[in-house]
Amino acid sequence: MIESSVLSEFRAKFQVDDLIVARTPAWSWSVRPNQPTLGSGILSLNRHALHFSDVKPAEMAELAELIQTLERAINSTFNHNIMNYLMLMMVDHQVHFHVIPRYDGNREFAGLEWSDNGWPALPVLADSQHKNHDGALSRIQDELKTASHA
Repeated sequence: MIESSVLSEFRAKFQVDDLIVARTPAWSWSVRPNQPTLGSGILSLNRHALHFSDVKPAEMAELAELIQTLERAINSTFNHNIMNYLMLMMVDHQVHFHVIPRYDGNREFAGLEWSDNGWPALPVLADSQHKNHDGALSRIQDELKTASHA
C-alpha cells in the first residue's frame, strides 16, 4: 500500500525508531539526524496522513501533551530561548514538524560547541552540526530521554 510505503520511507529517512526520545500512541518525538541547532528534533504522526486536517481530535490532544514534555526536556537540558516548529511537508508527504530550538548564543554539549547560525532570523535547516562526530546524536537522545522522564 502506498500510504504504508510513504510512512516507512519517512521513518527510515529521519531514523525515527533509532533516534526516538518519546512516543505516544499517536506521535513520535525523535532527534533530527541533521542538527541545525542543538537538540533539533522531528515530531511525527505514527500513522500516515498527508494533511494536518487529517489529524483526529484525540491525536491533537496527545500532541499538546507531548509538546509540553518536549519543551520542558529541551529547556532543562539545553536552555533554549524559543522553539520553532516547522511543518513544511514539501518533500516528505507525512504529517510532521521539524522542531528547532533557538539560541541567542553558543552552547556546549558533548565537548562540542553548537551555534544557531540563523539567530534571530530563520533557522538554517541546511546546517548539520557535528554530523560525523561519533556519539553526538545518541548523547542528545539520551539526555533528552532522561529529561523527558523527570
